[in-house]
Amino acid sequence: MAVIRPFKGFRPRKDMVKEVASPPYDVVNTREARELVKGKPYSFLHVVRSEVDLPLEIDPYDEQVYQKGKDNLQKLVSEKILIEDVKPSIYLYQQQMGEHKQIGIVACASVEDYVNDVIKKHEHTRAAKENDRIKHVDTLNANTGPVFLTYPAYNEIDSIISNLADTAPVYNFVADDNVVHTMWTVSDPEVINKIIDTFKQIPTLYVADGHHRSASAAKVGASRKAANPNHTGNEEYNFFLAVFFPHNQLKIMDYNRVVKDLGELTEEEFIVRIGEKFELTPVKDNLAYKPENKHCFGMYLKGQWYKMVPKKGTYDPEDPVKSLDVAILQDNLLTPVLNIIDPRKDERIDFVGGIRGLSELEKRVEEGEAVAFALYPTSIEDLMSIADSGAVMPPKSTWFEPKLRSGLIVHFLC
Repeated sequence: MAVIRPFKGFRPRKDMVKEVASPPYDVVNTREARELVKGKPYSFLHVVRSEVDLPLEIDPYDEQVYQKGKDNLQKLVSEKILIEDVKPSIYLYQQQMGEHKQIGIVACASVEDYVNDVIKKHEHTRAAKENDRIKHVDTLNANTGPVFLTYPAYNEIDSIISNLADTAPVYNFVADDNVVHTMWTVSDPEVINKIIDTFKQIPTLYVADGHHRSASAAKVGASRKAANPNHTGNEEYNFFLAVFFPHNQLKIMDYNRVVKDLGELTEEEFIVRIGEKFELTPVKDNLAYKPENKHCFGMYLKGQWYKMVPKKGTYDPEDPVKSLDVAILQDNLLTPVLNIIDPRKDERIDFVGGIRGLSELEKRVEEGEAVAFALYPTSIEDLMSIADSGAVMPPKSTWFEPKLRSGLIVHFLC
């Protein structure tokens, strides 16, 4: 049974929403964030990437960064750029990117559900990133970015959302990335209770994106619970900000790989080694090759595109993890041929979201990287199946688009 809960969100004034809304903290680095905030004093990047307001030499994980984020958030509230809703509410959030449209519910998810695996995960977290988010949430006393959750599509929820979306939205704007963002506020207790009761029919939620945000929210909640002798379970720290989307509306794009060097191999030796596990075919007219189905890869090497297909027997088709394309590439090429054992830590490999296109892979190789690999997107059904089994996916298996904007709504922990 999935628990969702309304809350009194802090939201931008309607006339300021486009000025405040920003990309999430984890899709831009510090350098990119510094560029994006130029001339934008109210961008929420000043909260989630607050090192932009500190000297260049300050480490992004320095305590000053978290304190600056807190100061910047409080400034947005004190200047009434962010205003608290009068009533506990649930919100609808719709995004449209080109022809693709998805609409979900913004509410609080339960820390207890996260701990008890009602909310299932499919990735390991990294200690450094988790500690960063813990410090951020604890210092700011807020969830500043939502966790992206999904659930098996349910007709009754679809119907409720459809009816609510026929009303006038509170926000409707086009962001710098040309994605249209629309939001509705639902404060009618009768409608809210209907949504809550309907979600009780959903046995399982899944973290689509935001494993570090959800893990940090759970740990901050546990810490505050332990420190509160009058804990009731109803405090805001027992819940965290989330957007709940039905699984059949989500768009997963390819998550591609770029490798800096071939180790000690020449390009000719590298091609021979690949041929041990893959059928390798140069692409006709050297057109950029985008894999058209699972178990098919593109490779760009020395100005040439190739199609790669794993040979029979190189992976177990019955294993839900080992049969993922990201695992096939890792187990049959990246590890044995290029000696990239742990892609989470190896600085020789980088990951490129499919939103950047195959031209980005070509650009990276032309600028000095050794080789790039284009993958077919992992399916949402694969994600849910692996999470249900208790297994985890290889790192950087999924790239969701469009990305959720930060700053549209903030959930304070007390």
